[in-house]
Amino acid sequence: MTWPARHISRPISRSPAEVSTFLADHRNLPKWASGLSTGISEERGVVISESPMGKVQVRFAAGAELGIFDHDVVLPDGQTFHNPLRVLSNDAGSEVVFTLYRLPGVTDEAFEKDAATIAADLERLEAAL
Repeated sequence: MTWPARHISRPISRSPAEVSTFLADHRNLPKWASGLSTGISEERGVVISESPMGKVQVRFAAGAELGIFDHDVVLPDGQTFHNPLRVLSNDAGSEVVFTLYRLPGVTDEAFEKDAATIAADLERLEAAL
């Protein structure tokens, strides 16, 4: 089974290397990712984020050097959500693309709210850079 997906993107007038360096430092999450982080810590090598969903673990995939910032968010109840995030070259700048999956049971209203939060987070990312 596959889920419907929406790709939410934002052009950023910085090189992919600059954007990737910023994203690779998980301590920057609270500066731009309000939907995921209002505070960040690390406990025994695990990234812990204070989030609107409670205290969550954030597990990043390998591949930052290639502009891959996919991450799994593990909720307090153990439920895990996979979030693809990529930095692509766009002429002299970058295009940051987040893929939002619509999971079973998510209402139209909730899906649109998540998409708006992600779009606003990408705007904050641009401003932070």
